[in-house]
Parts: sequence; C-alpha cells; structure tokens
Amino acid sequence: MDTRPGDDLDAAAALAEPTRRRLYDFVARSERPVGRDEAASALDLPRQTAAFHLDRLADEGLLDVRFERRTGRVGPGAGRPAKLYVRSAREVCVQLPERRYDLAGLLLAGAMEEAQASQEPPRLVLERRSRAMGAGVGAREASGSVTQALEGLGFEPAAEGEGLVLRNCPFHELAHEHTALVCGMNLHLVEGLLDGLGDTAMVARLAPQPGRCCVRLEPASREP
Repeated sequence: MDTRPGDDLDAAAALAEPTRRRLYDFVARSERPVGRDEAASALDLPRQTAAFHLDRLADEGLLDVRFERRTGRVGPGAGRPAKLYVRSAREVCVQLPERRYDLAGLLLAGAMEEAQASQEPPRLVLERRSRAMGAGVGAREASGSVTQALEGLGFEPAAEGEGLVLRNCPFHELAHEHTALVCGMNLHLVEGLLDGLGDTAMVARLAPQPGRCCVRLEPASREP
C-alpha cells in the first residue's frame, strides 16, 4: 500500500477558493456525472470559469473526469463525448504536525485479524506486520535516503550528533495512551524501513524523550 499522505495541503488549499468549493460541493452531491454547462448554469457562473475550476479540482485529484455521450447517439454524427466530472475516491486529511492514524489503524486491525486466526500473541503479530510494512516502504524508496523515507511517514527526522532523532510521532495520541504498544510498533516500523532501504549503517533504538518519537537512529557501530 502507499503510505504517503500525498499533497493533501495543496488539495485543501484548492478548496479554500469559494467558487471552487461551491463547484466541488455541487459535483459531490450530484447523483450522476456533472458537465461544465450544467455546473455553470446551476451556480450561475460563466462556462469558462466553471471549466477552469472543475479542471483545477481534477488536477488536484478531488474530481475524476469521464467522457460520455449524453444524447444516446453513436457512430458518425453523434458528436464529441462530453467532459463530465464526479467526486473522486481520494480522501484528504490535513493535520499539523502530521499524523498517520490511518497506518496505525491498518496495522492494528490487520494484527488483530491475523492473531485471531493464528492464535499468536497479538503484539508479536503487530511487530512483524509493522516491520513488513516498513520494509515495503523502504523498498519503494530505495533510490532515496533514510531521511527522505522517514519524512514520507511523517517522522520529521533531524540530525543530532552522529544519529537521527525523530521530532514527530505520527501516532502521537495513540502513543500517549498506549505507550509500550505503539512505541514497539514504531520501532519495528523503522527497523523494517532500514531493512527495505538496505541501510546497514544505522540502527533503530528506543530512546524516549519528551516531545519526540520514542525511536532514535544511531550508527550501527555504536554499542547500545
């Protein structure tokens, strides 16, 4: 699965423009695909204005575009298909600092299902699945650096001495309420990330500090 949040800030910013937001709401509430003329007429907008904003929403992934002939005619003389818009399946969530409760939910739900089927301890299953997810992310980011991969997951890595501290926990509220469980999940997620990247120079260790993620990356040559 894709663990990147995407450009949600850009998508949210696109909806901050009042006309664009009205068009998005109109399309989202429609029971069928909406054409430019229909949207312009419904919102009393010039067609060119409606077309511009609808295309901007499509560019941001908030609307999907379809081409259909609404006359029912086919073949020569049937005319060009109309450009129509429908709400996309994309979900936009903006949280600052970045949180990734979607990932935590996937990991925890998957671990519970697997543990129930296998009769393994749920925490062991969660740790294994966390490491596997991290390895998958690392493999996809293999051409980049560990810093870039950590940023993609919302950890906000920063150099400190010879290692890296993670200034943000993407699962902050969960970690506050269920510290041992979520910190273990974090640790195995980052360990898997290093595995996927093929990075043997760094190791992940638990090093809790106030205001930071519980995981720290240090040179592998350093003694625990």
